[in-house]
Amino acid sequence: MNIQQIVSFIAFTLLVALITWWKLRKADTASQQGYFLAGRSLKAPVIAASLMLTNLSTEQLVGLTGQAYRSGMSVMAWEVISAIPLIFLALIFLPRYLQRGIATIPDFIEERYDKTTRIIIDCCFLIATGICFLPIILYSGALAFNSMFHVAEAFGISQNAAIWAMSAVLGICGILYAVVGGMRAIAIADVINGIGLVIGGLMVPLFGLMAMGGGSLSAGLHKLTTDHSQMLNSVGGSHDPVPIGAALTGLILVNTFYWCTNQGIVQRTLASKSLAEGQKGALLTAVLKMLDPLILVLPGVIAFHLFQDLPKADMAYPALVNKVMPLPLIGFFSAVLFGAIISAFCGFLNSASTLFSMGIYRRIINEQARPEQLVSVGRRFGFIVAIVSVLVAPWIANAPEGLYTWMKQLNGIYNVPLVTIVIMGFFFPRIPAVAAKAAMLFGIFSYITLKYLVHFELHFLYVLACTFCINVVLMLVIGALWPRATPFKFHDAFAVDMKPWRNAKIASVGVLFAMIGVYSGLAQFGGYHVKWLTVLSYGITVAVVLYLLFSGWQARRAGPDVFAKEIKEKP
Repeated sequence: MNIQQIVSFIAFTLLVALITWWKLRKADTASQQGYFLAGRSLKAPVIAASLMLTNLSTEQLVGLTGQAYRSGMSVMAWEVISAIPLIFLALIFLPRYLQRGIATIPDFIEERYDKTTRIIIDCCFLIATGICFLPIILYSGALAFNSMFHVAEAFGISQNAAIWAMSAVLGICGILYAVVGGMRAIAIADVINGIGLVIGGLMVPLFGLMAMGGGSLSAGLHKLTTDHSQMLNSVGGSHDPVPIGAALTGLILVNTFYWCTNQGIVQRTLASKSLAEGQKGALLTAVLKMLDPLILVLPGVIAFHLFQDLPKADMAYPALVNKVMPLPLIGFFSAVLFGAIISAFCGFLNSASTLFSMGIYRRIINEQARPEQLVSVGRRFGFIVAIVSVLVAPWIANAPEGLYTWMKQLNGIYNVPLVTIVIMGFFFPRIPAVAAKAAMLFGIFSYITLKYLVHFELHFLYVLACTFCINVVLMLVIGALWPRATPFKFHDAFAVDMKPWRNAKIASVGVLFAMIGVYSGLAQFGGYHVKWLTVLSYGITVAVVLYLLFSGWQARRAGPDVFAKEIKEKP
């Protein structure tokens, strides 16, 4: 271990903890609303920062970079395609969630279907959180820290023992943030760490390109775009981890689950101060996702140029950071990574606590539980889940297909069936609860059968797309044969201001064309002649940005006059 690394790591970590404590010292973290939903007070920048940092953790940095090391830029589909589900979140899902004033996705499931369906969903979320989400976050973080700080060598222990030790340390730190401070502590730390992560994340490819060019950034860029330039191609082929056909079918469904129905993510937007703030936060997140190819994927391509003999592809990111970053910056970036790990860990841990206390505990164990009792139960349950995840994390080293692919395949067991029943619940008000149960159970068993028991040569994202289509038909048939006696209606719970952001739709158009521009710009390295599409897409994006700036400027000018007029017209 180097003293400069350690000092810069400790300094930045303490700074984040101090600022979080200062902001939190007078906040409400004891009440149900304050602990689980930050008092429904989050604004767009905080929502976007919190969403990004929950998403940008080491399972992304380590896992996705490892995929890019093997297969090139086409794996950026996992991140860039997220713009489409985030548009869905802003325009379709969030208005319905906030209108009902729900605290969890299963709250909506119970209202729309019934209590039994809700309990099934709660159990799926909790099992996935304790066995998949949290252990993967801890394992990838432990892998990165062991490599960057050379923990095994420094303490004279085996690599496996170092992974166990680092998983335990990260888990304990996560418990202190999530179980003690709740959602507000997580959100405050996310803003600070989010800034550091963007800065540090962009430094890695910058220094990497300079290392490729022998100290010259321009020489590194030239080498990147000429030597093995096919690695920059954004369009995945049939043998790539994400074929373009799978990206536009099953991947959209997987990302819709993640951004629109995954409690650990959606809980940030459920804490919105208003619908408008939530929509702005979701669309701002979609804009920030356009940076992910630079932060998450390009380092893998650079590592491919610099290293040809890594024992595991998942070692690409830590190896690159160790090679190209100056020592003091390694400490700073390690602190940022630490913040990202804690953010993602805390976010899903807080969500698990919310689901258990407000779902299973209040619905099955103690229906008369007081709000402060729910918070106490949530904290204790979060502690148990954290311990389980620490014990499971080191075993992920045995994942056969790499960290990131293994995680996505495992999540596919339940994520698309859940998306199906939520979407069908929105748009088909007479579909009964039995249809949701049938779709959930059939979706789980059909995916397990097709993916793990019957060995088809079919990408798992295509399997998920097929499962979705079958589930939709199944629910429509059941709904036609045994419809609800009365159609479900959305009633306003008056939890937040439901006035939408007036520019949400035009901003969504800009986000969509920005995504197309990112794709088409890199597709040229695969021999696709789509330069015209790139120019058109970025032209439309710029036009939308200019319109939004002009619209905002007009609103600020008209604001005081409009306010005065409203006061004058009041009786």
